[in-house]
Amino acid sequence: MRRRTVSAGNLEEILQATEPAPVSEQAAVATTTPAAPAPREDHRLRTEFEFELPRGYVDEAGTLHRQGSMRLATARDELRPQIDLRVKENPAYLSVVLLSQVITRIGAITDVHAEIVERMYATDVAFLQDFYRRVNSEGHTRAAVTCPHCEGGFEVDLSGGRLGES
Repeated sequence: MRRRTVSAGNLEEILQATEPAPVSEQAAVATTTPAAPAPREDHRLRTEFEFELPRGYVDEAGTLHRQGSMRLATARDELRPQIDLRVKENPAYLSVVLLSQVITRIGAITDVHAEIVERMYATDVAFLQDFYRRVNSEGHTRAAVTCPHCEGGFEVDLSGGRLGES
């Protein structure tokens, strides 16, 4: 804000500039629509990603759960399985422990633990391993694919949809 020096000559000019506008000017201002604010880009980090399992998890009651969400992994998530005794005995178990830490929901189940991941179909575990790699390495769930018939390239979103849909 610029400061003005007040003198006898410009005091009246300053006072007129701070007086309210006449009613007719106020009405004109009130009837004009203000310009829409510029759209703001959302630069927040996306930390949770929705997915749909190819087969689905069937719980003890026989309920099928296909929709779920996975959060971004932290360094602790990747280090913790290294000290897990099950992983020390069988290194292949690492992905089960890791997935159980980052999956936040499968259907109505919010307490996802290693035993749930163990009981998933191999197709779904492979899907989740690839999904984990994509969101944590590439930051998105899109995959570039090529049509086997026309050889045209396009992207599909791995986070949802049924098999064969794009």
